[in-house]
Amino acid sequence: MWAYNLLVWKAAVRKQILGYIVAVIVIAAATAVLRVFGGHINPTTVALAFLLIVLFVAAAWGSKPAVLAALVGGVCFNLFFLPPVGTFHIAEPENWIAFLSFLVTAITAGQLSARARRRAEEATAARREIELLFRELQESFEQASQAKALKQSERLKSALLDAVTHDLRTPLTSIKASITTLLDDQRSIRNGQSPTLLDDVGRQEMLEVIDEEADRLDRFIGGMMELARIEAGEMHLRRSWGSIEEIVSAALSRASSLTKSHRVEVELEDDLPAARVDERAVSEVVYSLLDNAAKYSPAGTVIRITATRAGAEEIQMSVEDEGKGINVELRERVFDRFFRSARDGDVSTSRLSGTGMGLAIAKGIVEAHDGKIRIESGQTGKGTRVVFTLPIGDGETPSPSSPEKD
Repeated sequence: MWAYNLLVWKAAVRKQILGYIVAVIVIAAATAVLRVFGGHINPTTVALAFLLIVLFVAAAWGSKPAVLAALVGGVCFNLFFLPPVGTFHIAEPENWIAFLSFLVTAITAGQLSARARRRAEEATAARREIELLFRELQESFEQASQAKALKQSERLKSALLDAVTHDLRTPLTSIKASITTLLDDQRSIRNGQSPTLLDDVGRQEMLEVIDEEADRLDRFIGGMMELARIEAGEMHLRRSWGSIEEIVSAALSRASSLTKSHRVEVELEDDLPAARVDERAVSEVVYSLLDNAAKYSPAGTVIRITATRAGAEEIQMSVEDEGKGINVELRERVFDRFFRSARDGDVSTSRLSGTGMGLAIAKGIVEAHDGKIRIESGQTGKGTRVVFTLPIGDGETPSPSSPEKD
């Protein structure tokens, strides 16, 4: 154990040293490139370029290399881009404000980025612990007494709470950081000082971050509530005679931002009958499958949606991607709540956003309709194809007027 800890420590030290080296080299290279433009580039552009480098170093190597990058960037910013150029003297008061604003913003942004990286790593570790605890819990029911099983269950609940806390805290951290930056900018303006490095584009980006993270938080809480209703048996379907084409169209419209880097193909069998389903709920199933397909398949690949008759009383729908696929032994477990699997051992997928509720909710909705859902390999033997069936209805003829609802 001691030897293992020593190896881990040495690896961490080597990574940090590499971060220091990269920070200095990249700042120096950026300074050389920006100097080529000479008078054609203003100090604000230089400061933003250095700030992006600081964020990159923080995300890849942590806070200490990011601080070094910020300090080296500040020196280069002063020496080569603030008049009088070539000296460490700053003549104009507004240049002092720009210089100090750059240092404060770069160091703060680097710390926030490094903190977000650490929390993402903690969330990944928590999810891995949840998977281990699930397996241990199953073994405890088979091999140990009920008391031991209950104890393991308490550990599981604690780990689940930890994972949920991280998924709530991550968007809140981004929202808080963006709002704080905007407020500081406004206070500088009200006090008659020059604003920070945020221009109109920067402010718009901060507002978009707040909007996106608030939506992410809303989706997470909504998913938790939906999953709780399904597991409590309190999901009440509002069935009506609906068109499969309209259901697919609604899901595609909602998922347009997720699938913009993919080619989506829709293959619907001619003359598909109407189905007596909860259209909103089934559209949520298709949306969740599109979300997963977009996350786990490379940009530029095809996502295919199909719908066909399956006998006289069912409709079969599927969403297929061209990713790496899911191992056969994991295809049932991916429908468990909070379970997220790296596909075919691809550890990079562990950094994807999400909490593993989408497929659990999809399964609950499909089974509430008395349907079934399963995972297969793609038609070419590659990728993942999620297939689910829905009963067409209860034998009634769909009304041409307003839809019937339960």
